[in-house]
Amino acid sequence: MGDPIKAAFGRITDSDPAEVKPEEARNGVIHTVSLVLTKTADALIDPKLVLSWLLTALGAPGAMIGALVPVREAGALLPQLALARKVETSPQRKRFWAVGSAVQGLAAFGIAASALLLEGAWAGGAIVLCLAVLAVARSAASVSYKDALARTITKRRRGAITGLAASVAAGSVFLVGLVMAAGLFEVAVLPLAAIIAVAGGAFLLASAIFMRLNEPEGDTEPEEDDGTLAALIEPIRSDAQLRLFVGSRAALAVTALAPPFIVMLTAASGRAALDQLGPLVMASTAASVLASYVWGRLSDHSSRQTLMAAGALGAFVFACVGAAGLIWDGLGGAIGAAAAIFAAQIAYEGVRAGRKLHLTDMAEDAFRARYTALSNTLIGIALLAGGLFGLAAETFGPAPVLLLFAVIAALGSVLATGLDEVQQD
Repeated sequence: MGDPIKAAFGRITDSDPAEVKPEEARNGVIHTVSLVLTKTADALIDPKLVLSWLLTALGAPGAMIGALVPVREAGALLPQLALARKVETSPQRKRFWAVGSAVQGLAAFGIAASALLLEGAWAGGAIVLCLAVLAVARSAASVSYKDALARTITKRRRGAITGLAASVAAGSVFLVGLVMAAGLFEVAVLPLAAIIAVAGGAFLLASAIFMRLNEPEGDTEPEEDDGTLAALIEPIRSDAQLRLFVGSRAALAVTALAPPFIVMLTAASGRAALDQLGPLVMASTAASVLASYVWGRLSDHSSRQTLMAAGALGAFVFACVGAAGLIWDGLGGAIGAAAAIFAAQIAYEGVRAGRKLHLTDMAEDAFRARYTALSNTLIGIALLAGGLFGLAAETFGPAPVLLLFAVIAALGSVLATGLDEVQQD
């Protein structure tokens, strides 16, 4: 059994199977399967699409629908600084990830039950509350994962593992989007609640599988600091590379903010039917399928160059789409929007692959959880501030905002040129 696993691990990571340790190959399988399950579940509980439609169908107030994305994003990022210290003093990081995934599963079951049993404001309030619990649990998984990955998979192999998982998960979600677009089942509360329950089961299964990870126990003695906020944020003051990374990542975050503004440029953007969004879901996930593994492999060689290339691509795409919006006052309907989202998603996947692996490889073992939490907390604040772009779009239109995104993405690419080549031993 060990030889086929080592051979497959070698092919995936472009490694000589003879040089792969059996426990690392087994860990690679566990990482891949666990990430496929959780990434698929994440997409099935997408607050921008699935939960927004669900709350609309249940008659929830608009304020609750508008709170879904901020609760999901801020809840997943902002608590990480508070959790970092506990993760650093834990002998095994996999426990935090497994517990976080299990709690996300229970929260998903809560969302499904709320949709089936409640209506109106009661349903909206219960679902938003469950989503908040899910987001905080996700923050625990996020702040611990990079450490777990670094402890169990060697450098220059990690990006292939995460990239493969992202591509496989995106393929699963593509099929869901295809089913929606084809109208093979009625898009109603009951089927969507069932899909969300399946996502909950995927989270729980991932938790059980991840606990099988062969992770060495680390030193549980705390570092020599007083555990205060000042000590936790010390790296941002003392490490110029971390400041540069956070600055570049903050600028490149526009690749995550751009899709709604692209949709606003299309004639289809005013239509509320969920089945008309099927092609957009398919375009986004198709880009993930095609790009995630490639970006992951490129990041194994140089996460710095991956960030540079993805930022440049994002700048080019946003400039083209923004210019088209100004000239033609749209993108030609849903097909044009799908093409634009496809290209934008490829850039986003590059940014995501590059920034995850760069942070994993740049930080020392003792401080990786802290670096992750500090970076994510600062980016969470930046994403909350990114809500101002929506106000700008209301005043000036989405095309000028996308042109501004092109400038910001280009800035992020330029900042990335100053990062170290952390994959070089």
